[in-house]
Amino acid sequence: MEKDKIKILFFGTPEFAVPSLELLSSEFEVVAVITKPDKPAGRGKKVTPPPVKVKAQELSIRVLQPSNFEEVREFLSQIQPDLGVVVAYGRIIPNWLVNLPRHGTINLHPSLLPKLRGASPIQWALLEGLKETGVSVIKLSEELDAGDILAQEKVKILESDDYLSLSEKLAKVGAKLLLKVIPEFVSGNLKPRPQEHEKATYCGRITKEMGLIDWNLPAEKICRMVRALNPWPSTYTFLRGKRLIITKASVVNEEGRPGVVLKTYPELVVSAGEKGVKIERLKPEGKREMTSEEFLRGYKVEVGEELGK
Repeated sequence: MEKDKIKILFFGTPEFAVPSLELLSSEFEVVAVITKPDKPAGRGKKVTPPPVKVKAQELSIRVLQPSNFEEVREFLSQIQPDLGVVVAYGRIIPNWLVNLPRHGTINLHPSLLPKLRGASPIQWALLEGLKETGVSVIKLSEELDAGDILAQEKVKILESDDYLSLSEKLAKVGAKLLLKVIPEFVSGNLKPRPQEHEKATYCGRITKEMGLIDWNLPAEKICRMVRALNPWPSTYTFLRGKRLIITKASVVNEEGRPGVVLKTYPELVVSAGEKGVKIERLKPEGKREMTSEEFLRGYKVEVGEELGK
């Protein structure tokens, strides 16, 4: 089958899925995009479309946002896709829909499966301090992220990487891998291999509560939280009863009682359970994000003050 004749049914919702949709639509025929419904976002709770919907409309691709898949069953049967492609869709897809495309459905997952199966592999790769992660293209299966592997590619995690930068890298690498895999898979030249299920690890969903800093933790672990949980749910502490979101931080060789301010110039340094945390950028409650130096000019923090209260 010629590449431009392969008809793809694309499932995706967040920004992570946009590079895949864009690249696949340039090489194949994306016959429809299924994404989650628009939802309220931001302070004003304005109803906002998912990034994948915005991109699909730019590309003049039919968008479906079903609350119940039965709503679109007849339409999807009529368009007869050759392959389903799932990239961070965010909903369980029923078996009849997984099997509806002629060659079934494949999934792009942002980890080196069977490691980090689950909802938040990018954040957990950073939280666990991994030096590398990657992307996997698998056949979609009933068990979460347990399908046979079609292809994988490794990606190094840099010390400077946070959730946004690592997500962007993985999204681009994953899109290119899908582009390579799809013609090989559809033509029957690419044989899936089972995962080593006994080596599987799992990561749970990220929750708001995970962002609260326990200053008894080692500084390295706190800084990994900052990298993994920015922009959501954010890593935060309290100063004089007000929430303080930390958006950039690094480890320094300073020690003291956990949570106590050790230095206030040129940047705020707070002691942790092991070593200290140099806070480089932060966002005070109700204010914009700023540098530590800007913050200290306005808030007059004293050495010896305690954070977390």
